[in-house]
Amino acid sequence: MVRAVMTIAAEEEMPRAKRRSSLIRSPQFSSLVILIVLLAVFAIADANFLSPLNISNMMAFLPELGIIALGMTLLLTAGEFDLSVGAVFGLAPVVVMLLVQNGGVDIGVALLAGLLLCIAIGAINGLIVTKIGISSFLVTLSMLLVVRGAALYITQGFPLKSWDQPGFFVTLLAGSFSIGTFRFYTSLWWFIGLSLLAIYVLRYAKLGNWISAIGSNRNAAVARGVPADAVKIWLFILTSVLAGLAGMISAFRISAASPVAGTGYELEVIAMVVIGGTALTGGRGTILGTIVGALMLRSIRNG
Repeated sequence: MVRAVMTIAAEEEMPRAKRRSSLIRSPQFSSLVILIVLLAVFAIADANFLSPLNISNMMAFLPELGIIALGMTLLLTAGEFDLSVGAVFGLAPVVVMLLVQNGGVDIGVALLAGLLLCIAIGAINGLIVTKIGISSFLVTLSMLLVVRGAALYITQGFPLKSWDQPGFFVTLLAGSFSIGTFRFYTSLWWFIGLSLLAIYVLRYAKLGNWISAIGSNRNAAVARGVPADAVKIWLFILTSVLAGLAGMISAFRISAASPVAGTGYELEVIAMVVIGGTALTGGRGTILGTIVGALMLRSIRNG
């Protein structure tokens, strides 16, 4: 009887040990360890690193890049990436503000127009990559130049001053709130909500299985009935929309839209995703790892 109980206990302990072992070997675990070490080093080197002001500043900017990184994680998992996200980040709020200030368009309609523009950019990227077969590197690099050039042309290279009057959409996208001595923006709630949704999609939904299968072996996925082209097109659209949303959030937060906003963000976002453990070649993605990667890079910048 005692031997049987010991055997059952040993069998129950084995799965736990395997789970602990797989967690330790996971890419996001090593990134988390590095993040903790970095935070400790920065906190020791600078007493103000963990001050409410510094943390508030870091958390004001992190969700904006983090939102783009969520879309990039899904796209990279499918074996593609988008170099135009930084340019879309800059163009979307420029278009919105021009429509409101010069066209007299209602802000809600202008925001919708900005998102539709992002959808069009993502759809063009996805269609060219999937239907014509050109590398996503070349396609999105070209789109980066086109979109950035368009933003510079319609603004003559000058930033646009945003409105600083309170309103529903301003509060929704870039309102602020305080927790004790810490000040945060509503973009943090956007980032948390979208992160939870992305985790669900990638880990538990059929779409997540499709995305991973496409990134691992596209031909095998297609043979099993996965609509690879459609999934990739929608992922390009999603990534572009999230980049535009992040740009609008940023513009509302700083009350200005610059045609050069987002320059270099594409590489920083890809770095966040890859550092977090998503495979650059596709087939493996982790949203939690991306969050850790985003925290790591922002900590390095603030440290």
